[in-house]
Amino acid sequence: MLASLIDWSGRNRFLVLLATLFVVVAGTFAVLRTPIDALPDLSDVQVIVYTEYPGQAPQVVEDQVTYPLTTAMLSVPKSKVVRGFSFFGASFVYIIFEDNTDIYWARSRVLEYLNFASGRMPKGVTPQIGPDATGVGWVYQYALLAKDKTLAELRTIQDWYVRYQLAKAHGVAEVASVGGFVQTYQVTVDPVKLRAYGIPLMKVAQVIRDSNRDVGGRVVEMAETEYMVRGKGYLRGKDDIGALVLKAERGTAVLVRDVARVELVPDERRGIAELDGDGEVVAGIAMARHGQNALEVIGNLKAKIAEIGPGLPEGVSIQPVYDRSELIERAIATLKTTLIEESLIVALVCVVFLLHVRSALVAILMLPVGVLMAFIAMRLLGMNSNLMSLGGIAIAIGAMIDAAIVMIENAHKHLERLPDGHTTADRAEAMLAACREVGPALFFSLLIITVSFLPVFSLEGQEGRLFSPLAWTKTFSMASAALLSVTLVPVLMLLFIRGRIVPEAQNPVNRVLIRLYRPIIRGVLRWKKLTICLAVLALVATLYPASRLGSEFMPTLDEGTLLYMPSSLPGMSVTKAAELMQTQDRIIKSFPEVASVFGKAGRANTATDPAPVEMFETIINLKPHDQWRPGMTTDKLIAELDAALQFPGVANAWTMPIKARTDMLSTGIRTPIGIKVFGKDLDELERLAKTIEGVVRAVPGTTSAFAERITGGFYLNIEPDREQLARYGITVGELQDVIAGALGGEMVTTTVEGRERYGVTVRYPRELRSSPEQIAREVLVPTMNGAMLPLGQLAKVVIAKGTPGIRTENALLSAYIYVDIRGRDIGGYVADAKKAVADQVKFPPGYYVAWSGQFEYMERAIERMKIVVPLTLLTIFLLLYLNFGRLTETLIVMLSVPFALVGGVWLIWLLGYNLSVAVAVGFIALAGVAAETGVVMLIYLDHAWAEAKARRAATGETPTLADLYEAVMEGAVERVRPKMMTVVAIMAGLLPILWGSGTGSEVMRPIAAPMVGGMISSTILTLAVIPAIYMLVKQWQRDGA
Repeated sequence: MLASLIDWSGRNRFLVLLATLFVVVAGTFAVLRTPIDALPDLSDVQVIVYTEYPGQAPQVVEDQVTYPLTTAMLSVPKSKVVRGFSFFGASFVYIIFEDNTDIYWARSRVLEYLNFASGRMPKGVTPQIGPDATGVGWVYQYALLAKDKTLAELRTIQDWYVRYQLAKAHGVAEVASVGGFVQTYQVTVDPVKLRAYGIPLMKVAQVIRDSNRDVGGRVVEMAETEYMVRGKGYLRGKDDIGALVLKAERGTAVLVRDVARVELVPDERRGIAELDGDGEVVAGIAMARHGQNALEVIGNLKAKIAEIGPGLPEGVSIQPVYDRSELIERAIATLKTTLIEESLIVALVCVVFLLHVRSALVAILMLPVGVLMAFIAMRLLGMNSNLMSLGGIAIAIGAMIDAAIVMIENAHKHLERLPDGHTTADRAEAMLAACREVGPALFFSLLIITVSFLPVFSLEGQEGRLFSPLAWTKTFSMASAALLSVTLVPVLMLLFIRGRIVPEAQNPVNRVLIRLYRPIIRGVLRWKKLTICLAVLALVATLYPASRLGSEFMPTLDEGTLLYMPSSLPGMSVTKAAELMQTQDRIIKSFPEVASVFGKAGRANTATDPAPVEMFETIINLKPHDQWRPGMTTDKLIAELDAALQFPGVANAWTMPIKARTDMLSTGIRTPIGIKVFGKDLDELERLAKTIEGVVRAVPGTTSAFAERITGGFYLNIEPDREQLARYGITVGELQDVIAGALGGEMVTTTVEGRERYGVTVRYPRELRSSPEQIAREVLVPTMNGAMLPLGQLAKVVIAKGTPGIRTENALLSAYIYVDIRGRDIGGYVADAKKAVADQVKFPPGYYVAWSGQFEYMERAIERMKIVVPLTLLTIFLLLYLNFGRLTETLIVMLSVPFALVGGVWLIWLLGYNLSVAVAVGFIALAGVAAETGVVMLIYLDHAWAEAKARRAATGETPTLADLYEAVMEGAVERVRPKMMTVVAIMAGLLPILWGSGTGSEVMRPIAAPMVGGMISSTILTLAVIPAIYMLVKQWQRDGA
C-alpha cells in the first residue's frame, strides 16, 4: 500500500505540491493565530464559595458557615477535594474537581448544591461563587501611585474607577483591590449621653438604617407633561447622618449629633500592599478568565490602562508590579531561537553528508511543512503555543527528517548504478524504486517514534497537564513527517535531485567513516560473543550511576521573578505586619539583582486569596541576568536573601509566582514538601504538628520547617451569665446584638454618593473598648423597663487563646507543616523524613498524617510510569513485528532499547540532573528513536543478505558463511553513511536544547539529556553489536536449516 502511495505521489506531482501549498497557507495562519503562554495551565479546575461574615471570629465562621458548606459540597459530582478556610470575618470553600471537568459545568453543579446549603446560613449571610478564573490567573498586578493623595483617596479611585474599567477588558475574570484604606462613616456614640436620654444603642442603628432610602411615587401629569415622582432620602454625608432624629419630647428633638460623633474614617482592613520598601500603596490584581490566552489578556489590560489614564486625577499613575507577559515572551523567544538553530544544524548535516545542496533541499523543505502541519493540529485542538507544545516540536525536529535523509541517500545509490546514457525517465524510475525500497520500513520506523510517545498521554494530574501538549505536538510532528516521507519527499526528490551526484565512494565524509568503521566491524565479526559480553557488561555498569541519581517531581522553571512567602506567628496586628513587610522589602530592594519589590500581607479583596494577615507574599522582580554580579545564580541569590532576612518568629519560604499558586491550589501546600495532620481536636493537632516540626527540622537538607500555629490566636471571650440575664428579662440575642454593635461596629447601611458607595457603622468610642475592664464597665445593655446595665453585670469578659484560622480538608480539621529543602532531592529527603516521623511521633486514634506538595505528584507519577513504560516497550515490539513479520529481527531491534538507556543514564548523572517526570519523558522518547536506528541498520543488513542469497540462488547454490560475512560487511560498512546521517541529524537537532540557557531551558534540558546520551550509546550498539547478533542469528538459522 505504501509503495503504491509513493508511486501515486510520483505520478501526481502537481496535486501533491498543491496540497502542500494549502498546508503551508493553513499552517502559517495557525502559527499567527495560536494563543501564546509560558506554560500550559497546570492548575486544577476549581470553584470557590466565598462568604463574608463581618466581625466574626474564625470559630464562629467555621461552625456557622464553613462546616455546613463543606459538608454540603462533599457530594458534588466529580469533586476530588473540598478545602475549607475559616478566617476572621470570611469563609472560603475550595472545591477541586477531577481533570478535564468543564469549569462551567462544575460551577453549575456547585450552585445547585449551594442553593440547598444557603438555607442553613445565619441571617444576612449570603455565600457567593468566586470568579471563573484559573488557579494561576493572577497575570497582572499594578500599584496606584501619587505624591499628593492619601491612601484612602487612592483606594477610592481604585475601587470606583480603575477596577471597573479594567474588569471590562476582554478575558479578565475579576480585578481585586488590596492595600490602602476603604472609607466608611463611623457614628461613635457616647454611652453616657445615650443613658441620659434613655436611647438604646440599637435605636441609633435602626434610625440610620431607616433614614437612608430614595423612593418612587409613580408619575404626576401636569399640563400634558408627565412628571416622575421621587422621594429623596439618601444620606449624602456626615451632616445628613448627624441631623437624623432619634427621639422628640415636647417639641425638642434629640439628634444623632447630640449623642454621637459622625466621622469619615478608614474601615478595618485584612490586607495591605507595599512597594520597594518605600511605604504602603494601593494595588490591583487582574485575573485571567479560565481558558483565556494570558498574553492577549495582559495586552488588553495594558490597552485599557492607556485608555483610562487621561481620566485619572492629576499626579496619579498606574505602575505594573507583576507582568507575566515578560516571562511568556522570553520563553517563546528561547524556543524560537532553539527551533531556528536546530533547523540550520540539521540542514548543515544534510549538506555535509550528501555534498549535494539540491538533495539536501528535499529534507530542508520538508521540515517546515511538517512543523506547520503540527501547528494546524494544535490550532484544531485549541492548544496554546507554550514551552511544552513548542518543546515537543523541538525534540522531534532531528527525527522528522530521518526518512527523507535515508530515501535521498538511497536514491543517490540507485542513481550511481544507472548506465551512462540514461534518460530522465530512467532517473525518475530509479528514484521511485529507491523510495519504494526503503519507504515502507521508514514509514514504520517513524510510526514507532510516534506511537512510542503515546503512553505520555496516560499521565494524569499536574504532570499530565504539563506534558500532554509536548506529547501531542511531538506526535503531530512525527505523524506529519511519516506522511510527508511517502508523499511530498518522493515529489521533491524528482524535482530537485538533478545534475552530477558525488558517488558515495568519492565522498570524503563517507570515506573517512568507512575507513574508521571497517576495522571495528571486522573485529566485531571475529569476536562476536566477546562483543556481546562487553555490551552486557556496559549495561550492568550503568547500575552505578543509576543508583546515585536523586529524584524530584519536575525541574523548576526559572520565571525570572521570585516569590518570598514568609510565615509568622498568628495574632500579628495589621500595623505590625505593615512595619515588618516594609523592613523586609527595603532589605530585598538593596540587592543589585533586584529591579522591584511588591509585598502583600493578608488577603486581597477576592475569593481567590484566602490569606491571613500573618501570611506575606512578596513578588521580587529580577533584573536581566547580564546585570547581575559575576558568578551569581538564582540559588545563590535566594541563599543570600534568606540570610539577610532572618527575623525572630518568621520562617522563610522561597518559590516563584506561577509555581506557588499551582502548588497551593492542587495540594494546599506552598512549599516543595508539606505534611498534613488530620484529626478532630485543634489542640491535639497543634501538639502533633509542633512535634513533627521538631523531628523534620533535624533531617539533613531542611532549610526551614514551620508548623502552622492553629491555636495561637488571642480572643476576648464574653460569656453570658444566663441567671443574671433571666433576672433582668434580657435575652441572649439582645445581649449579643449589643456586643456586635457596640464593639463590632456593625454596618447598618450604605450611603449612595454618585458612583461611590460607603458603609455606615455605629460603635462605642475606642477608649471605652480598649480593655476587658472598660468593656465590662462602660458597655451598656438596655433592660425591658428601659434601664441600662453595664455588660460586666450580665456576662464574664475574659482573655483566652484560640485559633487564628481554621483549615479543613473534606470536612476534617487539618494542620499543615511547611518544609523547604536545599541541596537534596525530594524523593531521598522524604524517605528520610518519613522514617524519622514514624520512629519518633506517636499518633492517637483518629489522627493521621499525609505527605503532600511536589512529593504527592511524584508518587503518583512513579506509579503511573510503572504501567506506562512496559506499555511503551510492548507497543514498539508490536509495531516492529508488524514491520518485519519475523520474531528474530524484532528481538534484535528491541535489544537497542536497553542499550540506549546506558548513555542516557550516564549523561544525566554527569550533568547532575535528578530523575524527574521530564527525564522519564526523555527516556520514553529515546525508546522510539533508538528502535528507529535499529530498524535502519536492519533494513540494510537484510537487503545485503537478500541480494547475496539471490546471487547464489541464480547459480543454484546455497549461500555460504563467507557470503553471510560479506553481506554483513556490505550492509554495515558500505551503508554507514545513511545510518550516521540519521543519528547525527537526531543528535544535532537536540544539541541546541541541551546547550540552551534561556527561559524554559531548565525544563527542556532534562528531556533532551537522556535522548542525546542514549543516542550515543545506541549508535555504538547499532553499529557494533547488532551486526554481531545478526550474524550469529543468521548463522544459527543457516546451520539449523
